[in-house]
Amino acid sequence: MIETGLLLAQKNIDLLRMFSQLGEGFVVTLEIFVLTLLFSLPLGLLVSFGRMSKNCVIRSITKAYISVMRGTPLMLQIFVVYFGPYYLFEVSFGTGYRFPAVIIAFVLNYAAYFAEIYRAGIESMPKGQYEAAEVLGYSKLQTFVRIILPQVIKRILPPVTNETITLVKDTSLAFTISIAEMFTIAKQIAAAQTTMIPLIGAGVFYFIFNLLVALGMEKLEKSLDYYR
Repeated sequence: MIETGLLLAQKNIDLLRMFSQLGEGFVVTLEIFVLTLLFSLPLGLLVSFGRMSKNCVIRSITKAYISVMRGTPLMLQIFVVYFGPYYLFEVSFGTGYRFPAVIIAFVLNYAAYFAEIYRAGIESMPKGQYEAAEVLGYSKLQTFVRIILPQVIKRILPPVTNETITLVKDTSLAFTISIAEMFTIAKQIAAAQTTMIPLIGAGVFYFIFNLLVALGMEKLEKSLDYYR
């Protein structure tokens, strides 16, 4: 009985240690998620302006950027951002550059997707709203900020939610340059202890995180539904 109790206590300690380590990895996952959204959403809006620009040079450059970002794997983009400075310019930033490289790659990648979402939302707005705003004496900037953008945000929330959920899962790609986010730690524990429990635990973390994101975005979408 004593031996059985000691084994159960040891298993509980191992489980607590495992979830503690997964929690540390989750903090890194959360940092990647938050920083990517913080920078990619405004950058995506700027890129969408370039994509809709009347200047053919700016429009072509932004179109090519979007095409490359959406047409190549995010994993490859992480490698390019991290190893590119050394192979192209023989400049090495050391291991401390790993996390910034991941953020840069994620931001550039997701900004391209958000740019097309913004563009679709902006171009879906009726031209009559621009004309009405002009008649009322609004400048182009005032028209966009006060009239167009609030409606665009409301329209693009569903596709933005989809991309945000995808981002949560894509954070696991940080392992490619040895960033110890949650999935990487789960794999290390699973390999060391020859058990699937850490991977299942990581899956639960991802599911709950995505569920919270989906519920939050759903609540935001309902708060912007003025006509119900």
